[in-house]
Amino acid sequence: MNPQEHTFWLVSRSAGVVALVLVAVSVLIGLTLAAGLGGSPQRRRALVAVHEQTALASLAAIALHGVALLPDRFLEPGLDGVLVPFAIDYRPGYVAAGIAGGYLAALLGLSFYARRRIGGKRWRSAHRATPLAYVLGLIHTLGAGTDAGSSWLRAFMLATAVPAAALLAARLAKRKPTPKGATA
Repeated sequence: MNPQEHTFWLVSRSAGVVALVLVAVSVLIGLTLAAGLGGSPQRRRALVAVHEQTALASLAAIALHGVALLPDRFLEPGLDGVLVPFAIDYRPGYVAAGIAGGYLAALLGLSFYARRRIGGKRWRSAHRATPLAYVLGLIHTLGAGTDAGSSWLRAFMLATAVPAAALLAARLAKRKPTPKGATA
């Protein structure tokens, strides 16, 4: 096998793994902060900065993952196959999960910069859906990823999914119950 014949696939595959790592790190940091486990105010500020930077880097990796597939001679996805859920013949449900996860990550991640316009409460409420982008990325990886069967990638997904689920549970447990008769 000549690697030069598969350059775009290799770039896309690498960018996909990098995107998954960065999304996982960003979600884990976000859930840590949301669960109130960020520590001192100085540490929280540092974690917020890392959270923001990993989220932005993940969006760049997601974009590279899709763009690098465009010239791939085996898959030949076309622009629709990269941008439109279910438009590609290759494992359409799993690819659609990745496309939807990418759009959700972009929408929720970039909404940070419009939070004053959106309103802080509304933005925080929407931002709570961010773990769903991570879950969609896991589904995409397991079903459409070339390395999905490899033990190293499965170990990574398990090593990030378990703490993410625990942090999400801690976050949900932290929520204050709405008093009877009150509206949310």
